[in-house]
Amino acid sequence: MNTLANYNFAGHRAVVRVDFNVPLDKDLHITDDTRIRAATPTIQKILADGGSVVLLSHLGRPKGGYEKKFSLESLRQRLQQEYGRDVQWGGDVLSDEALAAAQALQPGQILLLDNVRFHPEEEAGNEEFAQKLARLGDVYVNDAFGAAHRRHASTSVMAHYFAPQDRVGGLLLQGELDNAQKVLDNPEHPFTAIMGGAKISDKILLIERLLDKVDNLLIGGAMVYTFVVAQGGSVGNSLVEADKVDLAKRLIAKAEEKGVNLILPGDSLIADKFANDANIDVAANGGIPAGWMGLDLGPDAREQFATIIQDSKTILWNGPMGVFEMSNFSLGTEYVARAVAEATDAGAYSLIGGGDSAAAVQQLGFADRVSYISTGGGALLEFMEGKELPGVSALG
Repeated sequence: MNTLANYNFAGHRAVVRVDFNVPLDKDLHITDDTRIRAATPTIQKILADGGSVVLLSHLGRPKGGYEKKFSLESLRQRLQQEYGRDVQWGGDVLSDEALAAAQALQPGQILLLDNVRFHPEEEAGNEEFAQKLARLGDVYVNDAFGAAHRRHASTSVMAHYFAPQDRVGGLLLQGELDNAQKVLDNPEHPFTAIMGGAKISDKILLIERLLDKVDNLLIGGAMVYTFVVAQGGSVGNSLVEADKVDLAKRLIAKAEEKGVNLILPGDSLIADKFANDANIDVAANGGIPAGWMGLDLGPDAREQFATIIQDSKTILWNGPMGVFEMSNFSLGTEYVARAVAEATDAGAYSLIGGGDSAAAVQQLGFADRVSYISTGGGALLEFMEGKELPGVSALG
């Protein structure tokens, strides 16, 4: 893969596929600008070389046509603040106006175009659409790691309409791959992976691969209860993937065979309904009464998990420990986030695997106390599972 550091953009017009899929409130104000800030080093390098920039991104899930709430125009003011210069607006990516504005760019200028997903051809990976997008510049830069696992027109297909030497991986994309590789190929031990979330089925390939690498595998979130059922325990009304119980048994056996400490929380915070105002109690996992459901780590499990994390030298965390968006069931995730930060302060390397884990670290104020926060949950999972990422392979 050609890297940004080895490319001189002087006199070039770079079409940069960024991931500006940022959350917006009802007034279209950005509530988390992490992804915008993460792409800035790539944009600044191109401009500093004397190049110009055409920005392409998606935002949300439009239904296949213009929708104001998904228009990138609402990001323009924030981008001008970020780059300290005017950001021109070019409108629809296929418009004659957009092409003319791109071709008229001078060194140091930036053009922002509208949501590529306003065209269904984007997600279909349509060749003709990709070829039209490629007319917008003479060098292609992919810095959208969060969408690199999609074979979409702007994330993968359009790269083939540029000469191999003019397909470049951005600094964010490179950083994501380097940090994931560091954890996979060269971890310092003890290596602890923390897997949370609702379903084993979402994490099965990653868990299987990690069992060949980690010393400790901590399981949190609702997937805990499928493992508890596999061990013969009672989980009340907790979420269980009944068709994955045998798989959970196999994972427990494989961990034992590999000498990996697969650790399920000893107790849970339980509730009598799935709501923040539910009645709350604590129960040992395996002994949750009927009519109650586990929604977070219990007090003993919080301390147990924190101790193991603090004794680790490499940490990978993907997925919350409970229903983090409900304040009464967020404490398990907070304990884990704090323990990861304290371990990192003490010299451990920590990779936060995007999505809810990244949001938790940001919200709790620990972002500057972990080693790396991935911007792409799904893309990171697929890369760590050993899958090929179309957005990366297209740069080869």
